[in-house]
Amino acid sequence: MASVACIGECMVELRQAQGGASAGQGGGLYSRGFGGDTLNTAVYLARLEVKVDYLTALGDDALSDEMIAAWTSEGVGTRRVVRLAGKLPGLYMIQLDAKGERQFFHWRDSAAARQLMKLPETDELLNSLMSYDIVYLSAITLSIYDAPGRERLFAAIRRARLLGTRFVFDTNFRARGWPDRDVAREVFASAFAAADIVLTSTEDLLALYPGESNDQLMARIPAPELVFRLAEPVSLLRFPGGTSEVRAEPMSKPVVDTTAAGDSFAAAYIAARLGGSDPVEAAQAGHRLASVVICYPGAIIPGYAMPPKKRHRPPASRQATK
Repeated sequence: MASVACIGECMVELRQAQGGASAGQGGGLYSRGFGGDTLNTAVYLARLEVKVDYLTALGDDALSDEMIAAWTSEGVGTRRVVRLAGKLPGLYMIQLDAKGERQFFHWRDSAAARQLMKLPETDELLNSLMSYDIVYLSAITLSIYDAPGRERLFAAIRRARLLGTRFVFDTNFRARGWPDRDVAREVFASAFAAADIVLTSTEDLLALYPGESNDQLMARIPAPELVFRLAEPVSLLRFPGGTSEVRAEPMSKPVVDTTAAGDSFAAAYIAARLGGSDPVEAAQAGHRLASVVICYPGAIIPGYAMPPKKRHRPPASRQATK
């Protein structure tokens, strides 16, 4: 079975409960959960019957124990999770407006996941990347490591690619995670140069390269396979042998919460590509899942709400995961 390594951070999530705060007043009720962009993608990959491991660091606290249990229940592999004594996971809070758009507030500077590239276990973890068919991470993942940590990770990815592992980079840009945009642009350029597949959007790239056209933005990315999501529900694709435009089907339900729209798109796209779909079919699958996810509150929708999976004859795994 084809396998994916998702690298990133999962945090404790505090979400504003519906009706939990009155207009013009602070406070209110919040529900607690867990979330993170690459973790969301890992969960959706597992639901789409892809073998996936999550690579991160957690503390030795009860909340970290709950995370491990929740991931395991979803079918996400946790054998690559490093546990650090005395550390804690990060925390973030979500507030939603009337249109379902979200605002995030983070407390994560001392989170365990930020240490992942500087641990005694790091070499073993990075060497394991060559045993996966795909390594997936986002710009948020890269933002939590320092410059030597990012270079250590990129070097491991380059080694893995020599043995056939594909690197999928999701641009998911959050300005608050970077010291300045010049650093972010430099890191993005390195990721673009190393990636086999880039998943990006006008929202992400215009924040880094304001005023550029779609063609200019796409030209910045040398990766052979590119998915460029526009502000409207349309993706522009570039892949060996062609280009295409894929438009999402019209929504039949109201948008409730746009959290994890891109994360779920990434999962469906990767799952479809591993399952034998071409990029156009994979983008259609991505739009299909994302259009369901945004009709439910929270990043992870109920299992019964998952759209039917289109069946393919899966290719043999490049090599067994050790």
